[in-house]
Amino acid sequence: MGKIGYGYGSEWHLLRHLGYHRAYLSQKVIEVLGGQRVEWLDFGFSQENAPLRHDREFVGLEFIQDAPVQDKWRAFWPQTGNAQNWDAVGQLYFGDTTEWLLVEAKGHIGELESKCGATSRVSQQLILSALEKTSRAFGNCRQPIEHWLTPYYQYANRLAVLYFLMKECVPAVRTRLLFIYFYGENRESCECPQSEQEWLPPIQRMTDWLGIDRQSELVQRVHYLFLPVNPVGLGVCEKGNGG
Repeated sequence: MGKIGYGYGSEWHLLRHLGYHRAYLSQKVIEVLGGQRVEWLDFGFSQENAPLRHDREFVGLEFIQDAPVQDKWRAFWPQTGNAQNWDAVGQLYFGDTTEWLLVEAKGHIGELESKCGATSRVSQQLILSALEKTSRAFGNCRQPIEHWLTPYYQYANRLAVLYFLMKECVPAVRTRLLFIYFYGENRESCECPQSEQEWLPPIQRMTDWLGIDRQSELVQRVHYLFLPVNPVGLGVCEKGNGG
């Protein structure tokens, strides 16, 4: 977990929702994904005396306690460097079945962009192989694989996790990706969308750059939730009744 902005930023707002507005967040998630309920996993505590800076996010697939899955994952994706860090992990319940819910949150346009930083040849080859398989599974037949390495590498490697769990694992580890886009923040140094509509063009540019086919099977397991940083009229106590 990186340094969290005090009172601003996607990590801050997601922690607010998980801590103070969990029922509201879970309701919104279910409205988008379906299911009966969501159970959120707790992160590990910090091993350093710096709360909110070093409390651990879930990294890679460490939340899955299945040895064969972990063995396959080690062969699929590098285990050194910066693996996928999840902003939240939950389990989504559909009757008697459960699915993993992997969450990435964003608060401004600049957070969409990143590039692959792998330096070792072995890691680069593993990543490229994984992204080529993922790219095909998402229906890309028009964009070069280099598009998956920059400038939307983080989004691409999240898709790779979904591909791995759903297609490389037998039986499939049923999983959904949820990208939460917060809007309504005011920060001079960042381009912060003020509505859901302002998020849509940059997201469309990103998926077009990757050549993603919106009709592909795995796309049906990629979801988007747009949340205002402060919903008007919800959960507001009258003056003097705030406890």
